[in-house]
Amino acid sequence: MSTDASTASLNASSDSEGGHSPLQLLMGVGLRSLWRRLLSVRQQSPLLTLLVAGFLGGYLWMSFRLFGSALHFIHRFPGVGSLLTEPLMYLLFAFLFILLLLSNLVIGFTNLFKNREAAFLLTQPIRFEVLFQWKLLESSILASWAFLLLIAPMMAAFGHAKHAAWHFYPMSIGVIALFIVLPGVAGCFGAVLIARFMDRRGFQILCLLGLAALCVAGPLWYHSSPVSEDPGAGRMVALMERMLQRTGFAQFPLLPSYWLTSVVIQWAEGALAAAGFFMLVLLSNALFLGVVVPRQLGAFFYRAAAESHGRGGVFWQWRRARAMSEQAEPTLYPVSTAERLLAAIPGLDGDIRALILKDGRMFWRDTTQWAQTLMLFGLLAVYVFNIRYFSETLTNPFWIYMVAFLNLGACSLNLATLTTRFVFPQFSLEGKRIWIVGMTPSGLGRVVRIKYWVATSLSLALTMSLILLSCLFLGFDWRQTGFFCVATAVMTFTLNGMAVGLGTLYPNFQEDNPSKIVSGFGGTLCLVLSFLYILVSVVLLGMTVSWHASLTPSIQRVLGCVAGFLAVSWILGGIPLRLALKRVLTLEV
Repeated sequence: MSTDASTASLNASSDSEGGHSPLQLLMGVGLRSLWRRLLSVRQQSPLLTLLVAGFLGGYLWMSFRLFGSALHFIHRFPGVGSLLTEPLMYLLFAFLFILLLLSNLVIGFTNLFKNREAAFLLTQPIRFEVLFQWKLLESSILASWAFLLLIAPMMAAFGHAKHAAWHFYPMSIGVIALFIVLPGVAGCFGAVLIARFMDRRGFQILCLLGLAALCVAGPLWYHSSPVSEDPGAGRMVALMERMLQRTGFAQFPLLPSYWLTSVVIQWAEGALAAAGFFMLVLLSNALFLGVVVPRQLGAFFYRAAAESHGRGGVFWQWRRARAMSEQAEPTLYPVSTAERLLAAIPGLDGDIRALILKDGRMFWRDTTQWAQTLMLFGLLAVYVFNIRYFSETLTNPFWIYMVAFLNLGACSLNLATLTTRFVFPQFSLEGKRIWIVGMTPSGLGRVVRIKYWVATSLSLALTMSLILLSCLFLGFDWRQTGFFCVATAVMTFTLNGMAVGLGTLYPNFQEDNPSKIVSGFGGTLCLVLSFLYILVSVVLLGMTVSWHASLTPSIQRVLGCVAGFLAVSWILGGIPLRLALKRVLTLEV
């Protein structure tokens, strides 16, 4: 075929002659671009450099202390501490492997097929397998840096608790580097597969059936697995047996997370021969997937990119086929379901409906945004639904409130991540067309208010549902449930106000990538302030409840903590939003 002939000639012309290979050149350009960006940030905003350095240092130190305290707490249980540590390690790495795989799938799809740089490089005399290897490396780094930031203090705390030798720490760096290769290659290969066959009706049906089967089979397997119950045993022993039986799937020997965990545990305990075996298993798989597989995917990646760039939306094809079957002359732009739903809501003006529809379509067309949102809240929903399985064992008010406030903190941190990642760049995403919005009768002030209320309404629907379910599973009465619901609502208003306000005060109209918009000074400041606000709020709210049956906080203490919580919420949420509304009145567009 002519395509194959042109592909072969293009690949042949891209071989380097005596200089650096194309992959080395692309890596050099990427590293130099990153270094220049870091230098420009340091020169433009020294405060940002100090803020990021202080936040990272504080996070690493606090995470190390927390992981160390958790391991020490587990080992305090006589005879069962060591039995609990290993299953928890296997379970943690298994979930991290699943998260890495999904993250690489989403980021790899965006980086390979929704990236202007990739589209430009496809037209250059570069071998397609070289381009795929470069984008695979870039996607793996983007998807794995958060994993490395999380796992580093945990590995250090585990080695310190086990009194491991000095060579445990450099060994951990090596095996983690081998481990992240596996989900990186698997995720990018899945992204290429989806892009290649996305428009095939059989592939779509197969994916939907597979997802439905997973959603049905997972809960059935979870509930049907036998759980031993010994009425004569203590509550702690019964809880331990239930936890160990539920985490058996994480110790499946063919999982890469099992190999990594086995290396870490065996090496820390001095069993170097067993650790070396699993290290060689990791090395062989990483070499195969990281070296052999990317070299053979060049032509397949090119065909997938051609399919992805040459077709319209999948759901548009379905709507057009349905319209053609219903009438002889189908309309080019039929009225969508979202437009009908928004038109049915009373009290929404036309400009509000138009802005909501525009932002919703932009959000839906960005695969990275909605996929990450579903991933984060899906994991949080799984966590909330599993509260009921161990809440029956908790009878002490201290542990009940501990779980409740940890749940409040988890929901709030999840919401802070979403508001910083998705709500903060909304104003900047108007881009160079912001002057068009500024000249409309609505004005920029009304646009900012609409963005705030839409984001807050959607956030409230998600967070309130999860908090209500968690309070129900913990057996709280209506007063306790109302307390946590009001606290969650106030924090939701504050976090969205902070994200919208700072996003308007620190816009970046030159960039159309939300990830790069968030990486600036305003996004970093928003993330740090959100985390600090959540920490202060949970501490203040925790001081208003009775952690022991014999100790009841005074009315002055309760009122003072509530007033402090509301004041901090207004300062961090209300003031940035008011300043943003004043800023848009004088914004030069």
